Amino acid sequence: MMASMRTKRSPEFKAKVALAALRGEQTVNELAAQFSVHPNQITSWKRLAQDHLVAVFDSKKSHSSKADEKLKEELYRQIGQLKVELDWLKKKSGL
Repeated sequence: MMASMRTKRSPEFKAKVALAALRGEQTVNELAAQFSVHPNQITSWKRLAQDHLVAVFDSKKSHSSKADEKLKEELYRQIGQLKVELDWLKKKSGL
């Protein structure tokens, strides 16, 4: 007997199914038949979408993530500069 292979679904597909479930125009079982996905998986994706929906509208988080990204870039730049300086010092000192 052959074991069933797990199917990897794209984030776009998961979002499409979760959005259809959130609309509530069809039952979870109808959506499961339509998209060939287990009903428990649809329920899980729907719950995940509901839990993270607030973050989409949270402007403070988007600003802080941009600031975090800028800080990260600056830190990587400084690390690179320090590494070059360290390599130069090692070369000059004969290590």
